[in-house]
Amino acid sequence: MPPFILKRSNKGSLLIFQYHRTKTRNVCSSQLVPNFLDSNQNHEVLGSGLSSILKKSMKNRSGSFCTLANSSLLRLQNLYFLHLNPKGGIFAREFGTQAAVELCTSDGLTVDGIVGSKWMIVVESESDWKSHAAAIAQSIQVIKKRLQWKKLMARLDLLSAELNKPNLWNDPVHASKISREHGSLMGKMKEVKAFEQELLEHIDMIKLAREENDTELESESMKALLRMRRDSKDKELEALLAGEHDSCSCYIEVQAGAGGTESMDWAAMVMQMYKTWARRHGYGVTVMDEMPGEIAGIKRATIKVDGEYAFGYAKAEVGVHRLVRISPFDSGKRRHTSFAAVAVIPILGDGSTHVQINESDLRVERFRAGGAGGQHVNTTESAVRIVHIPTGVTATCQNERSQHQNKASAMAVLQSRLDQLEMARQAQMNAQHTQSLTEISWGNQIRTYVLHPYRMVKDLRTNYEVSDPDSVLEGDLDGFILNYLSSSLDKDEGER
Repeated sequence: MPPFILKRSNKGSLLIFQYHRTKTRNVCSSQLVPNFLDSNQNHEVLGSGLSSILKKSMKNRSGSFCTLANSSLLRLQNLYFLHLNPKGGIFAREFGTQAAVELCTSDGLTVDGIVGSKWMIVVESESDWKSHAAAIAQSIQVIKKRLQWKKLMARLDLLSAELNKPNLWNDPVHASKISREHGSLMGKMKEVKAFEQELLEHIDMIKLAREENDTELESESMKALLRMRRDSKDKELEALLAGEHDSCSCYIEVQAGAGGTESMDWAAMVMQMYKTWARRHGYGVTVMDEMPGEIAGIKRATIKVDGEYAFGYAKAEVGVHRLVRISPFDSGKRRHTSFAAVAVIPILGDGSTHVQINESDLRVERFRAGGAGGQHVNTTESAVRIVHIPTGVTATCQNERSQHQNKASAMAVLQSRLDQLEMARQAQMNAQHTQSLTEISWGNQIRTYVLHPYRMVKDLRTNYEVSDPDSVLEGDLDGFILNYLSSSLDKDEGER
């Protein structure tokens, strides 16, 4: 039997509802007067000159069902479905309040059902609601796959149980960590559920509009589906960056390989490529450390990339980058092969570090900064190198004006490097390996840049390639990054 459907229009001034024996009616929201608020379920019951509310019964919270008199309207967030009870009441079900409950339309159609129906997907310009719905449903499945939906829900249940423990806040640091993770996962779950619910709502509204020959309502929902179809691609991209530290800023380190001046020049080209890429994305770029080569290029350099999801994108660049070209430093114009290693380290931020650094474990060395000189540079021992004695990890900074600023910056780099080592150690212990934590070695080539005898850049992990190396060296890395992130998730899914 057709349900009651009640939904606020996009303009916000109308509520639209239907009863199976009457035609669609529009009711001004200003005429709706709250008559009842159920404190247990937080459901607001509204009426507009309708008969008095008679609440027959209420089922348990997990079911989110209640029985009301025929003339009652129950407002459940934005959309709610009222089904006629054979005994005279109306059942109202709220969608999306329980994550475990599968969302569906009023006639039981789910996202999986839409995909299983294999509706033909045509271009966006075609006014076909089934095509739009099928494209959106496929995107929702991709998003859930990338978020590892079942694991996410299981983890959410564990964190919820942990948060309900009465002694949780006896350890504020642990409690804060649990609370942040729970909030992050809950936000991801709610966002996907809301998108899924919106799709099913508009399908119901289109069916209702066609039954009632309401072209305005149908057009409104068609436009909404088209907008959702376009937005779904952005949401698929966001789902690629669902790792624990993907939202962090990061350090990008580049080090020249064997090969002298040729490799140092290549390392400088790689570092410039990342600076340009970062600025294209609106990230802040700060040079933390740079050791120039004797003739050209750099021996090594570290930059800080500030911005949301900087690490999530940049982690795809970890590894060895290989260049093949006619050397500008070879008078014989011979072809040379050069290597540069790239490391990416997340900046975890306050309260998220894994390693506590003791001052007694540090050796601080001060020296004169290198560079082109000037009124201040090279005149005082403002550059700082900090050595973590137990691990041998070092961090250097010489680009700030004062020794105090250089020491603070070097400490931040050192903290991130030690955190990365600790994450790598834990990952090894748990037999979990991620590309962003793999050991950087000269046999671990991820990408080849060929400038002679032909022109091509090819990623050896995904086989993605482009024939315009100049655009890549000018920072156009998104194709390589997104292909790698997508293939990594697909590979992980296949191995589970």
